[in-house]
Amino acid sequence: MIKMVKAGGYANKLGWVNLTEKKIEYREIDENIAYKYIGGRGLGVKLVYDNGPGKDPFSPENILAILVGPLTGTLTPMSSRIVAVTRSPLTGTVTDSHAGGYIGPALKWAGFDGVVLSGKSDQPVYLIAKDGKITIEDASQIWGKDVFTMTSLLKQKHGEVAKVYGIGPAGENLCREANIMHDAGRASGRGGVGAVMGSKKVKALVVIGDEKAISKPANPDKFNEVRERVLKRIIESPVTSPGKGGLSVYGTSVLVNIVNELGAYPTRNAKDTQFEFAFYTSGENLRGTILRETPTCFGCPVHCKRHSEVSDGKYKHKSEGPEYETCWSLGAMIGVGHIEAVSYLNYLCNYYGLDTISVGCTLAMACEATERGLLKDGVRFGDVDGLADMIRKIALREGVGDILAEGTLRAAEKLGDKDLAMTVKSQGIPAYDPRGLRGFIIAYSTSNRGACHLRAYTTSSEILGIPYKTDPLAIEGKVDLVIMLQNLFSVTDSLNVCKFSTFAYKLEDYADLLSSVTGWDINPNELMKIGERIWNLERYYNQLCGFDRKDDKLPRRFYIEPAPSGPAKGWRVDEALFEKIIDEYYEKRGWTKDGKVPEAKLRELGII
Repeated sequence: MIKMVKAGGYANKLGWVNLTEKKIEYREIDENIAYKYIGGRGLGVKLVYDNGPGKDPFSPENILAILVGPLTGTLTPMSSRIVAVTRSPLTGTVTDSHAGGYIGPALKWAGFDGVVLSGKSDQPVYLIAKDGKITIEDASQIWGKDVFTMTSLLKQKHGEVAKVYGIGPAGENLCREANIMHDAGRASGRGGVGAVMGSKKVKALVVIGDEKAISKPANPDKFNEVRERVLKRIIESPVTSPGKGGLSVYGTSVLVNIVNELGAYPTRNAKDTQFEFAFYTSGENLRGTILRETPTCFGCPVHCKRHSEVSDGKYKHKSEGPEYETCWSLGAMIGVGHIEAVSYLNYLCNYYGLDTISVGCTLAMACEATERGLLKDGVRFGDVDGLADMIRKIALREGVGDILAEGTLRAAEKLGDKDLAMTVKSQGIPAYDPRGLRGFIIAYSTSNRGACHLRAYTTSSEILGIPYKTDPLAIEGKVDLVIMLQNLFSVTDSLNVCKFSTFAYKLEDYADLLSSVTGWDINPNELMKIGERIWNLERYYNQLCGFDRKDDKLPRRFYIEPAPSGPAKGWRVDEALFEKIIDEYYEKRGWTKDGKVPEAKLRELGII
């Protein structure tokens, strides 16, 4: 029996909100479940699984779990994240979407490990979490407001100490690529979690937490020792070093020029693999032009975030970002080559509450569909004004925007050519072309939440040499790399620490941090077994929803069109080779040939 230590990382409280009946129940976390799934993503997936597979994402029966982990709210560096877990209206899979900032620690300080939304309100509401209690408030005055206005009004009412986690018009209108936004600038972006919140008529979760309630570790001496160790690693890492590392100096978009040179930068709906204007949307150019501040998240010395401002002209705005993925999705992917315009389009997505990666893929598909004559009154690559107007139409479901609001694949199917959609399991690809960074052949296709770089960030190995260097153009060894990263990131997402911590931390650091905070005794091998359990539970949930091998496919373009430029020029993903790689992946996972998790594996991992 694992003893739960309340002071050691867990508030031991979930606020379970029945929106239909306007009832709130406070539940403890089962100690064995906490040990097996940690918190954050892992606990969220367990809650969604226990709620039963196959729920329509927009139905009252689907739950939305907003959670933190045991390291959240402690002095662990890079541990400030929050996650929303649900069945995705975009992909139909279980999905988890994370955001940094201050909302995660505030939720813990307010006395919660999470807030679970069930049912559906008959009128717009927002929730307040404070002092271990949740209240349901009337949101009629803020329903319909953009993200910036909503956040401002709620902070005016509840004070600047209040942290806001809510949706814009896109979520209210059930756009399948809608975000939940934290304080107007940080996004739980992928999978349409904002649309699920909107379907429940919840505008926001307002969290008021006192930093004086900071979580105390069960073993303070050990925790302080490990904390000093990881701080030293952060400072010494060329990637994370404050004021010196690439993330600190140039932000996440430090990778723009690097990935573009590798010929792995999907351009104009991935018809090209290099963008001739990449430099102008890079972190280097952003730093020299529109960058105004480099804020950070609670307890993080890295300062990778950007605040940008365009002070005059038709793209005048102030906004957080743009980050690497956005510099690509609202840049190269749609043919926009100047940073002021990219930042403005990012601002519009934040204003309406839309995921920049997914919307960029949808816009790129619409641009190609327009070129091919499939979309009348469409939009053209590089037409910033037309693209900006299309973002508005998507968020408001106006005209053709009503079609595009259904997401890239559904829209492409309705327009007559599903192969225009650069998606896996209906979710748009991120900013890495698998023809030039071949670890993503496996990482995208096997991702449990659709195309994603954050399920297994093989770039860390293929470009940065972390945890070991691999050749970007090699396939050999990538299955093992992907499986290891998938298991590791299942853990970090459940601890709710930033993915960038993996550029500095070692596996034993995570185990020692968790052990010292909770009072448990967990070694690195046990931690990776937990990650494997979480990954397999996600896969099993998806399996119960009808997913199998047929869904582990890349966009058709990558099989039939060779890379037109860069180091991978002339190479495409051979379908026979792809199937061989998938066979190897399934075998090493212990799954069946059709990609299903067998009962023996579920029992081995203690899932059933």
